[in-house]
Amino acid sequence: MVDTPHLDEEALAELQDVMEDEFGILIQTYLNDSRERIDNLKAAIREADADAFARTAHSFKGSCINIGAPRLGELCRDAEKAGLENRLNDAAPALEAIETEFQRVTRALESLMAGDAR
Repeated sequence: MVDTPHLDEEALAELQDVMEDEFGILIQTYLNDSRERIDNLKAAIREADADAFARTAHSFKGSCINIGAPRLGELCRDAEKAGLENRLNDAAPALEAIETEFQRVTRALESLMAGDAR
């Protein structure tokens, strides 16, 4: 995972070409949905619900891969596996790694959008 980039710039460029003027809305939607998914992961840990944790991590993984955030997608895959294997003791550190990476991805996407606005 060390070599996996925070953002897949090629995938983002393709999305930008396809989405055109809607690209900014797509990015904002992704960021808002991701924050909600992180909250849902926290709730699943609080409620000791490994199934909900796995399902949420799975859907978060898909959106990360689709938006071009491969490292975050890998972290979500690891979290999903912990949930599927009922290893909620591994869920908290997985969530911490996801939150840290999400902050990096958010900064990178916001920087990309600011550069795009010029």
